[in-house]
Amino acid sequence: MMMTDFTGEHTWFQTEHQLSLRKLIEGTEYEEQLKYDFNIKGELRHLDTNESFVFNYFKNAHELNHKRYQVLGRLITQYVYELLERVCMLQKSYIPIDATENEPRSFFFMSENALTSSSSLIVLLQDHGVFRAGQWGQRTIVSEGLGRGTQIPFIKMALQRHEGVIVLNPNDNFVDLKNEKEKLSFYVGEKALTSAQPVWRIPKRGSSSPKEHTMYVWDHFISKSAAKNVAFIAHGYGGLVFVDLLVERKQEVMNKVYAVAFIDSVHNAEQQARSDPQTQEWIQKCCRRWVSNRKPLDKAVGSPMKANCPTVSAGTEKYGLAPSCCLPAIFKYLKSTLKVRTTTAYRHSPVATRSSTSKKMGNK
Repeated sequence: MMMTDFTGEHTWFQTEHQLSLRKLIEGTEYEEQLKYDFNIKGELRHLDTNESFVFNYFKNAHELNHKRYQVLGRLITQYVYELLERVCMLQKSYIPIDATENEPRSFFFMSENALTSSSSLIVLLQDHGVFRAGQWGQRTIVSEGLGRGTQIPFIKMALQRHEGVIVLNPNDNFVDLKNEKEKLSFYVGEKALTSAQPVWRIPKRGSSSPKEHTMYVWDHFISKSAAKNVAFIAHGYGGLVFVDLLVERKQEVMNKVYAVAFIDSVHNAEQQARSDPQTQEWIQKCCRRWVSNRKPLDKAVGSPMKANCPTVSAGTEKYGLAPSCCLPAIFKYLKSTLKVRTTTAYRHSPVATRSSTSKKMGNK
């Protein structure tokens, strides 16, 4: 049995399940227009020419080409979902947890025992866009491959370190009836649809926005997990979403989260924290920010006095490549930060001694 190794560079092998993007494309009306699949290196290549993806399939027809690209994006989303479940062995968890039978639901992924293990837990929070759980960027997947554009190398690294993993799905906010050809026959909120206007997008309760999704998963899963040490890796808009979570669940987050790795985050700590000194102090102490920059990886960027937390280079100027480029630096940072936290906690924990034990026995 050959397993897929997503952590090593250019070590992509077939799995026993024979997963492939091509199998998802076959049988659709786009079978000829999208003659692509991912090769052994995780690169998207044309089956006949071995060339990378070409957007302009139709001559002078941008709308048709765009629709074709959208279809490819949805198929990649489905393929990455399968990789998360069948290669990374993550479990899909549906929300809201009290959804009725026909109510639209969202979901996220987590590793086995992620909520019950006392080991550390890593939460992946992506940027805002059309892509879904498991992806840092759809364009990056298409142009640079699965190793650069998906979160799988991060997931594999965390699992190798025996850490729990939660992969959020903050952009799965609506049921798109037009694309999915679904009927208006299911439950929507507490009222039936009565509008005379056609409704094509139905919000998912608990996940109608990236902020709501993240808050829901925090309240019902992460905050209740056995893990005492939680770390977030947040990309782009995901950084802003995390700071909103920090502001609204301040004490919970400060007590449970030991580190946050921001990647090209668009958050504004001072504005979002409403100048709360305690929150700003926590961000300065527990967060680090990697930004796209020409400097070598992990080199300081900008003025320390102006930054709300230590800011370093991601080792690339390309926004889409930033997550994959700073992966080793992020895990090095998380490891060292966790070591400091656990060492400090150990020093402050009560240690039973013979004298103290004797005193307790004598007081009985």
